[in-house]
Amino acid sequence: MSQEMIVWPAAAPVLFGLIMFLAPKKGRLLKGLLLLAGTAAALVFSALLFGKELTFSVPWMQWGTLAVDFSLRLYSFSAFIILAASALAFLISVYTVVFMKGQGASKPFFAYILLTLGFVNGAVLADNLILMLFFWEGLLAMLFAMIMAGGLKATATAMKALILNGVADLFLMLGAGLLIYSTGTAAMGGHVATEGNTAGTLSFIFMMTGAIGKAGAMPFHTWIPDAASDAPLPFMALLPGALEKLTGIYLLARISMDLFRFEAGSAMSLVMMIIGAATLIFAVLMALIQKNYKRLLSYHAVSQVGYMILGIGTALPIGIVGGLYHMINNAMYKSALFLTAGSVERATGTSDLAELGGLGRKMPVTFACYIVTAAAISGVPPFNGFFSKELIFGAALETNMVFYIIAVLGAFFTMASFLKLGHAAYLGKPRAGRDDVKEAPWPMLVPMIIIAAGCLLFGVWNALPLRGLIEPSLGASLHGESFAGHVDRVLSAVSVGVLLLALLNHIYGSRRTKSGLGAVDHIHYAPGMKQMYHAAERRWFDPYEIGMKIIRAFAWLLYFVDRGVNWIYDGLSLGAANAASLAIRRAHTGSHRLYISWIIGGIALIAVLIAVLA
Repeated sequence: MSQEMIVWPAAAPVLFGLIMFLAPKKGRLLKGLLLLAGTAAALVFSALLFGKELTFSVPWMQWGTLAVDFSLRLYSFSAFIILAASALAFLISVYTVVFMKGQGASKPFFAYILLTLGFVNGAVLADNLILMLFFWEGLLAMLFAMIMAGGLKATATAMKALILNGVADLFLMLGAGLLIYSTGTAAMGGHVATEGNTAGTLSFIFMMTGAIGKAGAMPFHTWIPDAASDAPLPFMALLPGALEKLTGIYLLARISMDLFRFEAGSAMSLVMMIIGAATLIFAVLMALIQKNYKRLLSYHAVSQVGYMILGIGTALPIGIVGGLYHMINNAMYKSALFLTAGSVERATGTSDLAELGGLGRKMPVTFACYIVTAAAISGVPPFNGFFSKELIFGAALETNMVFYIIAVLGAFFTMASFLKLGHAAYLGKPRAGRDDVKEAPWPMLVPMIIIAAGCLLFGVWNALPLRGLIEPSLGASLHGESFAGHVDRVLSAVSVGVLLLALLNHIYGSRRTKSGLGAVDHIHYAPGMKQMYHAAERRWFDPYEIGMKIIRAFAWLLYFVDRGVNWIYDGLSLGAANAASLAIRRAHTGSHRLYISWIIGGIALIAVLIAVLA
């Protein structure tokens, strides 16, 4: 196979995306065909390359003594990620063609999807830090553009996403620059030490921050719930739901396995686990109280990243495998869950859970896909999420009991929030005026059905993703060990017990409030929790809002300083000069006797001063 073929998973969707901009505005069929052809081409090339090991390198640029090559590498890990990204992008594109029908922004939005997929595949295949950053920043531009496709109402959210992700990308650049400076090469390899190495430690922290920021971890996450309300729905399924998790966690894994010596029990391992635990528990607590279908899912898109970071952060083989397994599982069920939200919104005109109900009978296929994917994300056996979480639970328990308890609590609240969502949207009595609600068109249903089936397949036959996709990516670091079919009976029994407790909690809450939507009100309004939630809903913990308040306060301070300086120069000085001038004018009366008196008085004053100073 030709080495040059490695470029096509990235080049093909980019070429189709550029052609899209030349398509006529009214050619809806042509635009849809270009979108499907571009994502299908990327999928075909990714499938043909799967299982191969290829490299491609040509001279690109010269920075002083540093030669930077356009260097790509295909191996088991990168091949697995680009295949997953291309497959999900194709399925979401099939859904998008129908969902975006009649929306004027579909042409640029379709082009942005293609360019995004190209940049994702390019970033994953890049074997050079400079080249990786080139594709990485292309993703940032596409993120901003896709949110802006939601219209003027999305402007503030797009700017927020640009700033937060830009800050994370800046950390990544700093880390990459420091690594290049300290090693003298931009190649992605080397296993730089962090313990006792200040440059290595700082580089690791900076690059880790950039990777988790792209994945949507705290504190870079707050734009995601806002985008759920403002951006086109397919954007949520494509980026926060799938591709950002694949790219961010892929880079985090490469940083931990290829670029640095990352060991269990190290300070860097502890830092990563703390970030993961905080992300998963705080985000799921926010998801629990949401009353909007899409915003609830958006907080879970953040929370699930915490499990991935926690697993990889253990630096144990079982944890790293679990984190990567959870990465692909989450990309599947999270994108499908967003697609169910889009189907409901398209059919009813709203995603407000208070205005929904009884949709299970009206939209049975969507409801069935919701049940499967909600069970998967909640960790219900035998779906894929159960097995990946069990691996992470085992690694967390082996590391520290506190992390295990937090992870299990996250599972409880995840199950509770999806029971609430499903009850409020699909069960109960239909709302007045919803008699004309119909099931989504088949082009929108087929992607959901395929992904939901994958959630069951990757659970029942977990050897397929583990032995076929993930474990080969880790190579010798597993020492020949396989985790396919790995089930710790005690931990599994605890997990199932926690899920049953969540079910009992839902039954209690829904009977207490006589509403599925109010099933967690006893948690929401509990003493202490009520105050915490009140502060969170007022964005007191939002780093972006805190930063903007500080900037506004500083701007007001500078404004008053500027006004004060202007007053001194334009007010006080001018007023003093005018007053002195007026006094002098009034003093000059034309009397010679008065002028002579001034002269004599002045001479006397000078004489006195000379005498004193002498």
